[in-house]
Formats: sequence, C-alpha cells, structure tokens
Amino acid sequence: MDDERTSTTDPDEPMFFHRPVLRSEIIRVFAEVPAGTVIDATLGGGGHAEALLEAHPGLSILGLDRDADALRAASGRLARFGDRVVVVHTRFDRMAEVVRAQGIGTGPGNGVVGVLFDLGVSSPQFDRPDRGFSYRFDAPLDMRMDRTQRRTAADVLNTSAETELVRILREHGDEPNARRIARAIIAARPLATTGELVDVVRSALPAAVQRKKGHPAKRTFQALRIEVNDELAILPGTIDDAIDALEPGGRVAVVSYHSGEDRIAKDRLRTAARGGCTCPTQLPCVCGAEPAVRIVGRAIRPDEAEIAANPRAASARLRVGEKLDTHGHQESA
Repeated sequence: MDDERTSTTDPDEPMFFHRPVLRSEIIRVFAEVPAGTVIDATLGGGGHAEALLEAHPGLSILGLDRDADALRAASGRLARFGDRVVVVHTRFDRMAEVVRAQGIGTGPGNGVVGVLFDLGVSSPQFDRPDRGFSYRFDAPLDMRMDRTQRRTAADVLNTSAETELVRILREHGDEPNARRIARAIIAARPLATTGELVDVVRSALPAAVQRKKGHPAKRTFQALRIEVNDELAILPGTIDDAIDALEPGGRVAVVSYHSGEDRIAKDRLRTAARGGCTCPTQLPCVCGAEPAVRIVGRAIRPDEAEIAANPRAASARLRVGEKLDTHGHQESA
C-alpha cells in the first residue's frame, strides 16, 4: 500500500529531486502520439516531463501541480527546454480551464496529445518532516499538498464525527480496524502532531495486528492524506476531462499506487472504451454509444530491477487509453 511516487530523496540531490517511476514505459507510451502538448497533470519535480521532452522533440509539456515547492524544482529542472514547457500552480481537476487559458487548440501540432497522471505523494513530501505526511517523524499534522488551502489533517481528525472517521479510514485506507481507531482518535482529541496520532493508532490496535509486517499507522496516514487533499474524489471526473481534451491518437496514462486509485483508473478507461454504453455486456450494443478510447494493453508494473533500485515503485501500476476518432476508429498515422 505504499503509494509514494518517487524514490527516497538523496541528501546530495536537490530537495525535490524526482526519479520517475516506469520512466522507460512512459517514454514508450507517448512515442506513438502526434506532435503537440502533453499535460503532466502531476508534475512533481519534473522527472517524467524531462524524460518526455528529451525523448520526443515534437512534444511540449503543460505541467500542473498543487505543490509550490514541486513547481519551483520542476521549473529549474526544465528551464533548458525553453518555451516547450509551461508550468501552472493548480489542482489537476482544473485542467480544462487551464487548457483554455493557455490557448491550446486542436489540430495537427496544436492540440493535447497526451495526459499523464502519476498519482500519490512524492518522496520529497514524505521526507520533509514539516509537511506532516510521514509517521517516521514527529511533526504538525498538516498533509496539505497545496499549503495555500486551509483544511489540514489536524482539522479532519479534530472535527470529524466518528462515522466520518470510519468512512475515511475504510474507503481511503482499507483499514480493517477503522472503528477502533476512530473511537481512539475521538477519545484523545485534540491531536496536534503525527507522533500523537501514531500513539493513538497503536493504542487502538490489538497486539497481534501490531506484530504484523509494516507500520501499524500506515493505513491511517494514507487515508487521512487522501481525505485532506480530495485525491480520490477529484480523480474520476478529471480522467474523463483528460480523455475529452485529447486529439485522436493521443493517449492518457495513469500511474497508480493503491487499489482505490487503480479501480478508478480502470473504471473510467473501461467506461470510455464502451462509450458510456448501458447495454448488457453479454449482448450487442443497441444504444448507439461510440467508444472514445481503446485500452492499450494490460496494466504495466515495474520490473524487478526498478523495484530493487527504487522500492517505493513496487506497488505502481500503469494503465493507458488511446483516443479514437468520432467514429470509434483509431486515428491513422
């Protein structure tokens, strides 16, 4: 369930260094798209964007990220590519309005030919104690990817009703002891630091659970972070927006790191591949739906060599869809 996007920050590297997961596979995914703009909807430190710009001279990047630290790092890393790169501080669910504001059009060389989502949280966010994402450090309960937003992890923990805490823990963390933990949180409120939260979670779990492999608070921290940042809530509509924005022959690629993200990516791509068809799957379509994408292959996972070099990549899955023309056919080359 480790859903961190990048490898551990090396002390000799920049604070927001981004070693991209599935780098070679992402390069191959976008090798076949027409010339135009790829939206890197989760720019991070710019690792994937840099790889695509180096490998494919016909592509430009519109990079979006809600983390201002990430954007500063990416801007420096990608500066050598000049006007082939534009970065915008925003959540990816505002993608459509950013595309309009940037004047990105349609047609050969002018349209959106790719959208990349690298979901989860990046290692620099985990590895900086002041961000409050990690149970490894005692720090304020923050967890905001965009520190201009008001609601923090402390706000969620200290104001949510028991039923809401249970929902968060179950839906976002697959936590089997959600009710125990929720009750312990309420009994211990107010909570201010990650260390306090770890102690509360430990106190709520049976000894047998605590002896299992992995940190006992891992699921709780994941669930809380997803809730603070609305990560799953905004994802389905944004994948749909990405498909709508694509030129025929363009591709959407989604790298996910836990089951909730992957279920959403799989569902939205399958729905687009059926064109929203509501007919029974065992019968021919009679509702006139036209597929918007074709699904490109099966989900791709990192190989053993990548996992050995970057253990945080182990849970990654890549799913890809290719935009079809208005008649449901693949755009000819």
